[in-house]
Amino acid sequence: MAAAGTMAGPAGPEPMPSYAQLVQRGWGSVVAAAQGCVDCGWGLAHRGLAEHAHLAPPELLLLALGALGWTALRSAATTRLFRPLAKRCRLQPRDATKMPESAWKFLFYLGAWSYSAYLLFGTDYPFFHDPPSVFYDWTPGMAVPWDIAVAYLLQGSFYGHSIYATLYMDAWRKDSVVMLIHHVVTLVLIVSSYAFRDVQLEFTKLNVYFKSRGGSHHPLHALAADLGCLSFSLSWFWFRLYWFPLKVLYATCHCSLRSVPDIPFYFFFNALLLLLTLMNLYWFLYIVAFAAKVLTGQVRELKDVREYDATEALSPKPSKAE
Repeated sequence: MAAAGTMAGPAGPEPMPSYAQLVQRGWGSVVAAAQGCVDCGWGLAHRGLAEHAHLAPPELLLLALGALGWTALRSAATTRLFRPLAKRCRLQPRDATKMPESAWKFLFYLGAWSYSAYLLFGTDYPFFHDPPSVFYDWTPGMAVPWDIAVAYLLQGSFYGHSIYATLYMDAWRKDSVVMLIHHVVTLVLIVSSYAFRDVQLEFTKLNVYFKSRGGSHHPLHALAADLGCLSFSLSWFWFRLYWFPLKVLYATCHCSLRSVPDIPFYFFFNALLLLLTLMNLYWFLYIVAFAAKVLTGQVRELKDVREYDATEALSPKPSKAE
């Protein structure tokens, strides 16, 4: 296998393709890579791990400690901050139960989104405007800049925590199995990427919980919930079904092979990224279903359609963020 990338990239950023170009060029690259792989199999995978994976035991330990730290921090915040706040604001019992989970995720996603935005737009990294630049001059074991390593640690440890949280702390929903798969796939991608070198939703749900606090209607929270729902729907499509496939999938499926012709684990990583895209499409169907119910008058107020109604589940899994 090739030991390093052989080109520094084109003179300018790679133009973002259309959906048709993504499918055509991506599929062509996958087929060509499959036809050119003469020794694909477990032997190649084993050699790839031995030659290219660089993940020290202290780094794995730090990741595990980070996941435990997120879990402990969430439990403490739920007990000492979120539940007392819900009680003080006199939320409805059902909303008071769900509020700590949304508050926790809102705070983390806001912080993670802000830091990611800083890396993409507040530094000299060209990853957003030229995603294929990630693969320019790639070499095995290359140094990871400290600010990107911090992002790996924060995101990787949080998704490690989220696997546990989905099973034992979060309310059980219709998409919880898909959510669990999503967390596992994302964690594998983050850890593997390092080894090889949802703000609007929770904001909207918090305002839904707070609009009926104290037994009275609060129009400001209702308006914020409506605007948050609209923003969430638009941003979900734009970020996850437009930018993600046309920037990330196109770069990994098609452009990566031009910089690193024998890039290790090409099929493995692209299969996981494609699975993430399919899950994003699955969740977008929930958004479309909710919009259809609003337009047809079946619902008159915001509600998370992933949650079970009392009549839908005999023994729904309760929230256990304690």
